[in-house]
Amino acid sequence: MDLNRRQFFKVAAVGLGGSSLAALGMAPTPAFAEQVRHFKLAHTKETRNTCPYCSVGCGLIMYSQGDAAKNVAQNIIHIEGDADHPVNRGTLCPKGAGLLDFIHSPSRLQYPQVRKAGSNEWTRISWDDALDRVADLMKADRDTNFIEKNAQGQTVNRWLSVGFLAASASSNEAGYMTHKVIRSLGMLGFDNQARV
Repeated sequence: MDLNRRQFFKVAAVGLGGSSLAALGMAPTPAFAEQVRHFKLAHTKETRNTCPYCSVGCGLIMYSQGDAAKNVAQNIIHIEGDADHPVNRGTLCPKGAGLLDFIHSPSRLQYPQVRKAGSNEWTRISWDDALDRVADLMKADRDTNFIEKNAQGQTVNRWLSVGFLAASASSNEAGYMTHKVIRSLGMLGFDNQARV
């Protein structure tokens, strides 16, 4: 190796500085083969679900932590596409890939709320109260606005004042049953994002 005087001093200074830092404890820690990082999904519960966004109905696998003990809430820590699902085969669009942020969003509505007449604040109610309220309001509206016969005297059994928008990520069987229930109530305003 052919060094001039200036290059020799540069190499010596770098070597001296590096050995001084190592002597002061600034050397990198040694890497040991037995210090393996644990797989983050090792002790999680796997749940299959369907993406809630569009009518494609992509399959998801959600991983949650927390044992199934009483008073322990499961916490979803990872979501990925279901490779066994025939629709998306493990892939997700940007909206589906961002579902973890959607689930953990502080502004996500998780419980039923009602705003009483004349009030400007929403109050939380139980699921039983919410379902009872919906059923009572539907019954009252159907009793008031149900059309049994048209102007010609023909039986039509229509309920035109209420419509129903169904979920798009349900199965064909669930869509069929939803259609039957809605039509049996007399509703004509019915739509499903999947166009049942």
